[in-house]
Amino acid sequence: MTKRIFAVLNQKGGVGKTTTSYNLAFAFSSQGRKVLAVDLDPQSHFAISLGLKDTDLSGMDSIFLDAADTDQYIINQRDGLDILPAGYRLGEIEKLSAKGKKQALIVRNALDSIKHRYDTIVIDCPPTSGLLNLNALYACDEVIIPVSSDYLALQGLSQLLRTLRNVRKYMDKPMKIWIALTRFTGRRRLSQEVRDRLLKYFPHQVLATPIRENAPVAESPSFGMSVIEYSPNSHGAQDYLALADDITQYRTMKA
Repeated sequence: MTKRIFAVLNQKGGVGKTTTSYNLAFAFSSQGRKVLAVDLDPQSHFAISLGLKDTDLSGMDSIFLDAADTDQYIINQRDGLDILPAGYRLGEIEKLSAKGKKQALIVRNALDSIKHRYDTIVIDCPPTSGLLNLNALYACDEVIIPVSSDYLALQGLSQLLRTLRNVRKYMDKPMKIWIALTRFTGRRRLSQEVRDRLLKYFPHQVLATPIRENAPVAESPSFGMSVIEYSPNSHGAQDYLALADDITQYRTMKA
């Protein structure tokens, strides 16, 4: 089984970034993969949405600020699914300025010691363009960009891709970029237009399954569950399971 490290990233809010992170993490674990969910967003919504609601936990914050050992902060939350929490001090990191490449490699170095235990690592990134996201990009092999089915999301995508191009110049490895279409309503003309534009400009990068607008997707985090657990027969559950299969099988949408 190929080991893969994903960063789920979009600087624009409201596109389903964290929703995609925790539902994919659970979907990958349901495929029989050993998964680590890394919460790199100071809001801690990734961990909260999977039922880890203790706001006093430490995790990535201690790794950044105290050079702590990664292993002591990993929490087993489901069969096959572990969480590395953000930690209550993680917001302090974005106030730091990047001083050379060393600060950008903190997450990669932290994961190097434990990644052999996992088939898949999913990193949920903050909606910013600071040091935390830079760390996620150096740590991952692949980026998943959730894009909601609205015009402004396309504008945000253009800006994000420019940022990624600039970062990739300094990286010592290739990085695959995937686009996940979220909040999709097939009967809406705007959703269709966004899909068609993505397929035109990003062929072979748009994952095959669009995530349909679905109430259980929005409801499930309040119960500390993925939508797959909360409402297994819903469109949201079906779509995220299919999206995980798309990623596993490198399956993209056809124009």
